[in-house]
Amino acid sequence: MEVKKIAVLGAGAMGHGIAQVAAMAGFDVHLRDIKEEFIQAGIDKIKWSLDKLTQKGRISQEDANAALGRIKSFVPLADAVKDVDFVIEAIPEKLDLKRETFKEVDANVPEHAILASNTSALPISEIAAATARPERVVGMHFFNPPQIMRLVEVVKGDKTSDEVAKATAELAQKFGKDPVMVNKDVPGFIANRCSVAGSNLVYWMVYNGEYTVEEVDAAMIHKAGMPMGMFGLLDYTGIDIVYHVLKFMEEREPGFKACPLIEEKFKNGELGVKTGKGFYTYPDKKWVPLDLPFEKAEKFDPMIPVYVGANMAAELLRNDVATKEDIDKAMRLGFNMPMGYLELADSLGIDVVVSKLKEISAKYGPFYKPSPLLEEMVQRGELGQKTKKGFYSY
Repeated sequence: MEVKKIAVLGAGAMGHGIAQVAAMAGFDVHLRDIKEEFIQAGIDKIKWSLDKLTQKGRISQEDANAALGRIKSFVPLADAVKDVDFVIEAIPEKLDLKRETFKEVDANVPEHAILASNTSALPISEIAAATARPERVVGMHFFNPPQIMRLVEVVKGDKTSDEVAKATAELAQKFGKDPVMVNKDVPGFIANRCSVAGSNLVYWMVYNGEYTVEEVDAAMIHKAGMPMGMFGLLDYTGIDIVYHVLKFMEEREPGFKACPLIEEKFKNGELGVKTGKGFYTYPDKKWVPLDLPFEKAEKFDPMIPVYVGANMAAELLRNDVATKEDIDKAMRLGFNMPMGYLELADSLGIDVVVSKLKEISAKYGPFYKPSPLLEEMVQRGELGQKTKKGFYSY
């Protein structure tokens, strides 16, 4: 199907960015929110972003004006979707709210339209069940900020048709993005599922007093080359977003227990950059690069979340959730990693990863025990680069 007109529901942090990306790609965009002031705030941010792009010579003033001219604002939901080909929902991460919204969209959108959710973790199948067209509902998970981040996870619900998934991936490519296909509707999809599992363990380590926030971030920056550090990235992304993903994982993933450290920040309203305080402080509510001395990096091993992430990635592959190439691409593009988790496992040695996971699971619980796939690979002598065969051949 040909997509010409797109409705973006929600003008907040993700919605306005998605609307901008769609408009810059030449699509007519209906930007909708529940209040005109919310839409205007989103439009103002789009104007600011376009101005920055023109100042840097990335686009011409003419192209910026044309993109802005393709965006129309709407408050009534029915008016926003009544004549569009594709809907991208980017409202708060609350399942009931999304289901209510999709039910109303379904009643007002053309029969041919595709309904996509930008949710970062909520089940597409349960969102789709609120409509009479679950085969035309799909996940289209952008990463923050959508104007810059290249990754889009295309997530199939239980009833999503192959045609709809393919059309969504093609649309992402027209936006200038790199899609990956998530074939099964698992909690957290690919990138967040792999990342959250390892990160949550580190949160527990800090919560239990084994390390400080600064020790972890210094190690991630100085040893692992992570630009922001783990807790710095939390502040940048928004602790509320991570909190909801953790709680959802806790509800849906056997053995997963969300760390109270994140819940405490959430309940105190310390959500990171946007509130001026998270794990660090931001007087102007703007990101400030962390300046942590190398000495603080000595204590924490930044490979700990890598072992756990690699384990989750192996389970995704074992259960046919995604291909090894898409799993690794999701990690590289979603988190600016130099290698994906499966590539990292091959470089470290599958036997080393299994050994480390056994140590971690002995101390922190069975959730972290090695994937059967990893153990099978060790038994077959497929240890990665050192044996010329692991997840990839060398």
